[in-house]
Amino acid sequence: MFIGVDCGTQSTKVVVLDIDKARVLGEASRPHHLIEGEGGRREQQPSEWLEALRGAFEEAVSEAGIDRRAIRAIGVSGQQHGMVALDDAGEPVHPAKLWCDTETAPQNTDLITRLGGEAGCLEKLGLVLQTGYTASKVAWLRETHPEAYRRIDALLLPHDYLNFWLTGERVAEAGDASGTGYFDTRSRRWRHDVLAEIAPELDPERVLPRLIDSHEPAGRIRREVARQLGLADDVLVSSGGGDNMLGAIGTGNIRPGLVTMSLGTSGTVCAFSPEPVVLDSAMVANFCSSNCGWLPLVCTMNVTSATTRMRELLGLDLATFGARVAEAPPGAEGVTMLPFFNGERVPMLPEASASLAGLTSVNTSQANLCRAVIEGATFGLHYGLELFGGLSEGVDQIRLIGGGAKSPVWRQMVADITDAQVICPEITDAAALGAALQAAWCHQRQGDAEASLSALCDRVVHLDEGSRADPDPARVATYRDVYARYCRELAGRYPLVNQN
Repeated sequence: MFIGVDCGTQSTKVVVLDIDKARVLGEASRPHHLIEGEGGRREQQPSEWLEALRGAFEEAVSEAGIDRRAIRAIGVSGQQHGMVALDDAGEPVHPAKLWCDTETAPQNTDLITRLGGEAGCLEKLGLVLQTGYTASKVAWLRETHPEAYRRIDALLLPHDYLNFWLTGERVAEAGDASGTGYFDTRSRRWRHDVLAEIAPELDPERVLPRLIDSHEPAGRIRREVARQLGLADDVLVSSGGGDNMLGAIGTGNIRPGLVTMSLGTSGTVCAFSPEPVVLDSAMVANFCSSNCGWLPLVCTMNVTSATTRMRELLGLDLATFGARVAEAPPGAEGVTMLPFFNGERVPMLPEASASLAGLTSVNTSQANLCRAVIEGATFGLHYGLELFGGLSEGVDQIRLIGGGAKSPVWRQMVADITDAQVICPEITDAAALGAALQAAWCHQRQGDAEASLSALCDRVVHLDEGSRADPDPARVATYRDVYARYCRELAGRYPLVNQN
């Protein structure tokens, strides 16, 4: 048995995977509280992640009905880019600043300039710094909370922090480290000189975690934690990774030719590459994967976070919201929404706000507002997919994951907007499954250095044929015009939006 943990923005999920039977026996989740403030502040208390992990673990294992001594390894997926700065006692010096925090936009702009602009970033890091990466969060803490900054003894990401709690080891792997902003994604190493620009007082040898390969264990579970969870002392903890990297594994996207799209709190589009990729657009991040390759990725900041705001504003439950979306025609009768409630990363508009256009006395209805917010979120992902250039050419299937993937209307919309077949894995919470698969791979490699992650994915990742949505030619043509309208609205409101 193998445990997969996914610590996301809204909750921590746990799955119990039986490799022999190739199926998940139990799963559960526990919510987190989001701290929001003016200026784009979005933070969480890491202690809530630990509480959620323990609660979800107990429920998932109980549902599975297994002997806990059968659990061999744990894998952890975590929301990317979050800053967990610890003191020398292993306690956070400040609440974790999250991927969706845009308060640090000024620090990010300054860092890009100091690193030599986009060209300098690409030379040093293999990607261009984005607001939301960890680098600007560290610079922000230094500038605004110097007392907390001076107490920093370790800089970890959310999944690194959970691994630290599980094992006592401060380690990181290339996939999640790619999104820090002080890691070279081509050579897979920390850039001490870049960290010196961000935080000159910090010793990188001391504060940065030790790098390990994706197939290596972070360590074995601490005795104290093993007692809390009722596990044996020899349980392995795999390297883990960012939620996008583990989500790719959970969809089987570990070889060229596939695209994974996530309709979660944020949205992502990624495609596996065996080699580093630097595309024309600075908005495409040349991240490493968590299976020793690369995972070029685009991230938008407003997907189910945006649809939830609209649904709650209108006082609708999920079923009624979905029914309203289905009632409206493609294009929402001329209503266009730019759903940038959290600012936006792609396009690169960290200080943007949401807007509605095209409202009249005739088309202002719940149905059109509901459809417009989903279309706007999906157009943002399509915009990102177009930035992939050659990597997206000829894509005939998109593997869809995340909470939004459970909606048949939304799946069909993605198929019609992208003109590609859409299908979901049977388990749409793919990051937790990917974490369990990576844990199994790590465990197998202890006895067989040639153990294959691909073979594990082939056995466990099953596609749900009932979820398949094929593009409808008439709606594809309609959505070309509607997307062009969205792009005109985008360019009209943000004239510099087409800058890479």
